[in-house]
Amino acid sequence: MSETENRNEEETPQAPPASGFSALTAHISRNRIDFALWCTRFATIVFTFNYLIPIFGSGYNMYYKALLANSATSALRLHQRLPQVQLSREFFGKVFLEDSAHYLLYSMIFFYSPPVTWVLLPVFLFALLHISSYTLALIDILGPTALGLLRMSIGIVEVQSVNLLRTIAFSEIFLFPLLILSLFSGRATLMTLFVYYRFLTLRYSSRRNPYTRNTFGELRFLVESYSQNPSCPAAIRNMVSKMVAFISRLAPPLVTAEPQ
Repeated sequence: MSETENRNEEETPQAPPASGFSALTAHISRNRIDFALWCTRFATIVFTFNYLIPIFGSGYNMYYKALLANSATSALRLHQRLPQVQLSREFFGKVFLEDSAHYLLYSMIFFYSPPVTWVLLPVFLFALLHISSYTLALIDILGPTALGLLRMSIGIVEVQSVNLLRTIAFSEIFLFPLLILSLFSGRATLMTLFVYYRFLTLRYSSRRNPYTRNTFGELRFLVESYSQNPSCPAAIRNMVSKMVAFISRLAPPLVTAEPQ
């Protein structure tokens, strides 16, 4: 190649990256599952709001629609993580290592039980967290200055992401004693408690999200610090010690291998 041809090639202006509505539709057509996940998460948020403030339809129905939308999100995400289904023990072992499988189980636990408002809190917050990052990517395709107010709102959510994940972990943990109380009022069954305990053990041993495990540790430290205070009565100190020992025995062994 001659020097003139080289110089002409260098001076040829490169086309700017595509932006605007046409670029957005092209992106969606290339990433159909990601956009489907955006839609199911958006549906979870809308149905949760409509459950709390019934504007469209019955709040009772909105509760189950929110769980159904979360089930769809979890199933799609699980398909992304493990696209090749295999009827083997090893495959099902991999399935239950996935956080999406945990929340698919979560939705199934409560789909046939009376509504408990607390149940929707982790579902709503997870949908809010994950929809924010993808919405920002869609806005960036429209242009660097598009939808500035929405972009600012998403920035607030992302800044608070750690606090939101800790809130989700707390809600997962404190839902268990709430279910025990609901057992006496007939709003939960022993089967619900048993399966939810299995869900908590899966969350505790999650390799991708340590927040539930860390929150258990924080709560243990807080309770033990209180019980060791000289002003704490001996009876309460002994009760706390036995309770902590019992809960610690229920904790599952941790898998230290890295996720594939």
